[in-house]
Parts: sequence; structure tokens; C-alpha cells
Amino acid sequence: MKTWGKLGLFAGGVLFGTAGIKILSSKDAKKVYTHSTAAVLRAKESVMATATVLRENCDDIYADAKAINEARAAAEAEVIEDAAPAEPEAAE
Repeated sequence: MKTWGKLGLFAGGVLFGTAGIKILSSKDAKKVYTHSTAAVLRAKESVMATATVLRENCDDIYADAKAINEARAAAEAEVIEDAAPAEPEAAE
């Protein structure tokens, strides 16, 4: 009795697998796959456009931050030069 049950389950699995393969390879299923893939490609393009804008903004922020730091360093160097005591000139 157990053998027939196991054989029945095996046959059901084979039948379900064969029907599943037929369903997954049908024209309607391929149409769904095609539309799904097209939607994913559109989403990818949108994400890539957003990433490009984000990268450009980050580059602008980095350039501005670099300019601010260079200006600050130049101002600090100028303050240090003004605060340094002048060297006395050698008397002849």
C-alpha cells in the first residue's frame, strides 16, 4: 500500500512538473516575461539617471568643500605670517 502511495506521489509530481513546464513555456507566459523584463529595464534606467544626478551633486559638493578648505588654509597662513615677528635686519 505504501508503495502505491509513493508511486502515486511520484506520478503526480511528474505530471505537475510536465504541466508546469508547458505553462511556463507558453506564449502567454513569454509575453508576461517580456513585459516584466521591459519594466525592470525601465526601472534600471531610472535608477541610473538618479545615480548620475547624485554623483554630479556629490562632485559639486566635494569641489566646493575643497575650495573652502583651500581658502581657509590660505587665510590661516596669512594670519600666521602677520603674527610672526619680523627678523631684524643685519647692521653693517
